[in-house]
Amino acid sequence: MFRRSKPETTTTADAAATAREGGKGRPTPTRREAEAAAKARAKVPRTRKEIAQQQRQAKIESSQKVRSAMKTGDERYLMPRDKGPVRRFIRDYVDSRFSIVELMIPLLIVTMVLGYSGNPDLRSMGNTLLLGTLLLVGVDLLLLRRRVRKEIARRFPGEPLKGTTYYTITRAMQMRFMRMPKTQVKIGQELPEHYR
Repeated sequence: MFRRSKPETTTTADAAATAREGGKGRPTPTRREAEAAAKARAKVPRTRKEIAQQQRQAKIESSQKVRSAMKTGDERYLMPRDKGPVRRFIRDYVDSRFSIVELMIPLLIVTMVLGYSGNPDLRSMGNTLLLGTLLLVGVDLLLLRRRVRKEIARRFPGEPLKGTTYYTITRAMQMRFMRMPKTQVKIGQELPEHYR
C-alpha cells in the first residue's frame, strides 16, 4: 500500500520532449571542444573598436597583396585599368624605350639653378632650355602614341583603342622607378610577339 510503484517506461519521443523542456538536449561537450569554442568566441570582435581594428587589418593585408602584385605584375591583383594583354603590352612597350621624360627632373634642376643665378643671360638660357625640353617631350609623346596605336592594331586586331592613349601617356610621363606596376622589361629589350 505504501510501496513505491515502478515508473512507467516512456517512449523515446516523450523523453526527447521532456529533455528539450527541462534539459539542454545534447551531450556535454568535452574539454577540448569547450576550449575551441571559447577561442572562437574570443576571436569574434565584441566592440566597435575591435571591429574597426579587424577591418583595418584586413585592408592592410589586401593592400599588401596588391602592392606585391604591382611589383611582380601578377594580373589577379592588379587594378582593372592595368589588366589585360593590351595594357601589359603598352606597359612593356613604354618601358622598353628610353624617353625624354626621364631627363625632365635633371633638366628642371639645371633650369632652376640657372633661373636663380641672378645673371639675366643664364636665366634666359634656362628658360630656353625648359621650353625646348617641353617641346621635345610633347613631340616624343605624340610619336609614342602613334607607334603604340599602330602596334596594337597589328598585334591585337579588333581590340578597341579607347583609353590606350591616356594609359600610354600617363605611363610614359612617370619616371621609370615610380611606375606602377613595376617595369618588367629593360630598355632596348625585344618584346614577345604574342601577349594573349
